[in-house]
Amino acid sequence: MFVNYQIINRVAFIEINRPDKRNALNAELVLQLTQCFKKAEKDENVKVIVLKAVGEVFSAGADLDYLKKLQSNSFEENLKDSNQLKDLFQLIYEQPKIVIAQVQGHAIAGGCGLASVCDFVFSVPEAKFGYTEVKIGFIPAIVAVFLLRKIGEGLTKELVFSGDLIDAERAKSINLINFIVDGELIEEEVTKYAEKLCNTTSSQSIALTKQLLNKIQDKPLEEALDFAAEMNAHARSTVDCKRGIQAFLDKNKIVW
Repeated sequence: MFVNYQIINRVAFIEINRPDKRNALNAELVLQLTQCFKKAEKDENVKVIVLKAVGEVFSAGADLDYLKKLQSNSFEENLKDSNQLKDLFQLIYEQPKIVIAQVQGHAIAGGCGLASVCDFVFSVPEAKFGYTEVKIGFIPAIVAVFLLRKIGEGLTKELVFSGDLIDAERAKSINLINFIVDGELIEEEVTKYAEKLCNTTSSQSIALTKQLLNKIQDKPLEEALDFAAEMNAHARSTVDCKRGIQAFLDKNKIVW
């Protein structure tokens, strides 16, 4: 197995376990990650998902042997394979539960894409980030869709046209990542943050808010506002909203 999966205190830990290959992506790893994220999404005992990796590198991108194999594929075979990665990125991005990337080492090309589609990214200071595809004649096609949303056109062009790696401080300054934590503390800090979210936020509210943020970005202003109003009305009828308002009115502390 290339992926470890466990649940602790309502947090699902999905761990890439291919350190001998610098946690490089291939078809089987993508499939196993997809299965784990679907499993976590369906599990009512899971409120937050942490994506992490074994070893010194978070992920170095596509496996070299895998890239060699792709050269002999037909267009149809390559399209099918590309769609599998697209489906994984979309699954993570649209996941109704919060996804935190715990980046303990370099995240490059497809590996950087994996981190980019998560809701929050914790990184060690030494980690490097970048989309190096253009340096081998490839393109960062799928991640570019999400990267434009996350950091905007100008910064996306800067990263994907140059293929240069940036350090954690630079990545944080452009909002590619959220937090920088020393290596000996990152596991503890990520777990603490995930458990805090579990205990202080409504899972229904998070799911609806993520859906709202994902949908309104591409809509004209009037359509976005109409959709937001509909989501607002829908949220009022949820069990969590009724519980939360009642607890507030009764001046009771609610633990989610």
